[in-house]
Amino acid sequence: MALELDLMRSFVAIAEHRTLSRAARQLGLTQAAVSLQVKRLERGLGRVLLNRTPRGVTLTPHGARLLTHAQRLIRWHDEAVAELSGRGLAGTLRFGCPDDYAAVFLPQLLRGFAAQHPQVHVEVVCASTPPLLERLRAHQLDLALISLPENDQSGAVIRHEPFVWVSAVGSDAVDQSPIRLALADRRTLDHLAARQSLERANRPYRVAYASGSLAGLLGVVRSGQAVAVLTRTAVPSDLQILTPGRGLPKLPQVGIAVRCDRAKPRAVVRALADHIRIVLPTL
Repeated sequence: MALELDLMRSFVAIAEHRTLSRAARQLGLTQAAVSLQVKRLERGLGRVLLNRTPRGVTLTPHGARLLTHAQRLIRWHDEAVAELSGRGLAGTLRFGCPDDYAAVFLPQLLRGFAAQHPQVHVEVVCASTPPLLERLRAHQLDLALISLPENDQSGAVIRHEPFVWVSAVGSDAVDQSPIRLALADRRTLDHLAARQSLERANRPYRVAYASGSLAGLLGVVRSGQAVAVLTRTAVPSDLQILTPGRGLPKLPQVGIAVRCDRAKPRAVVRALADHIRIVLPTL
């Protein structure tokens, strides 16, 4: 069979999102339509591409092999269209992203944008929200993903993420008094949420580690010496989420928004900002 580009795009979306429903929302199709496309692809190739489970889908060995080819075909197609039509955007932009969002969201955001605009080069700077805002004000970045309080009324929030307490599996750090904390930069919302919630609950605490380095923070938590606050999606698989209780209060949510350095950004900057606003809620 000929590998139709629309089927390839649907298959790649399913492979990235791991659920038919999320892939369908990204593609602007119904879940039934996406399911039919997969069945059509499997019939044409004579191979099972997806394992269906109650929690979503996973790729079979044949599906994993097809994914590599599908991504390459889509990239070549989009590059050819952009080059020959002369309509493709080109240039360089500087994009800021917090470390925890970068680990979870950045691969799919940049991969999708590159497929649409292969001639755009994106330079990425990872830092927490406060220094990213400083760089935006100084026009050292063109746009950035930033964190906003859950009660922000600006209308800029495009996704909410809950904060959660996190520790190493088997660690007794949560039972210590005062509880030891590993926190990000003291200006960040996760740092403020941890301290303010414990103070309201009258739970004694001590900041054992505070830094802008996510790797350093996670290292302290993995050692079992401290408890941290992260967004739920950023929690590594080897750490455990601690439910409120045992002296741990409930934490707020954080809003995620994209902000540009200028009121009227360049077309290429506006294109990435629009892409993020569309795709991020589906990830």
